[in-house]
Amino acid sequence: MAGITWHYVLKFIITGDAAVGKSSLLVRLTDQRFLANPDPTLGVEFGSKLIEIPEEGKIVKLQCWDTAGTESFRSITRSYYRGAAGCLLVYDVTSRASFTNARSWLADVREHADPHLTCILVGNKVDLCDESAEGALVHKRREVATEEAEQWAKEEGLLFVEASAKSGRNVDLAFEEASRNILDKIRRGVFDDDRSPGVKLSKPSNGSVALDQGTSRPGCCS
Repeated sequence: MAGITWHYVLKFIITGDAAVGKSSLLVRLTDQRFLANPDPTLGVEFGSKLIEIPEEGKIVKLQCWDTAGTESFRSITRSYYRGAAGCLLVYDVTSRASFTNARSWLADVREHADPHLTCILVGNKVDLCDESAEGALVHKRREVATEEAEQWAKEEGLLFVEASAKSGRNVDLAFEEASRNILDKIRRGVFDDDRSPGVKLSKPSNGSVALDQGTSRPGCCS
């Protein structure tokens, strides 16, 4: 689909505990592959991807900042929260602690990010507790019920989806749903595309890009 330009650039952050699969979700989005044993994120990593929202008639470029999930890097990662239009708040469905800690990550994001930011709660690693999955070598007990996470997301005004970076299940959907919500906010004037740093009307200098273009690269502190 060469010759197609994008309409908006949207800044996303990906946050949550270490080892919940944030980097794997980003690589699945940008490269359509699975990182079995990713190195811990040191500071931030960056990836970009073009996605199409057909019902909106829009193509958006996602600029995604994958943030470290350890306390020692919080002062660094908080600076990347500022101006973000979207957030993936990630937990591991087989780790109760990661779900519990999502509350403090959400509070951190809300303190430092745009007050109108769209946040989607993502329960990752559903493949680990799916006994019907063919070829699965490891099965773990689910520690966070879908209904519980969905209810908490509803109470906090978050979007919600369960996903698997390994299989790719619902990874694109998570970003698409968040992008739809942001586009709706733009349409309603919640986000000002001239002044909101996380939402930019795009004016690509070369006039065209390929729709399936995706890149992922280390950030400044990796």
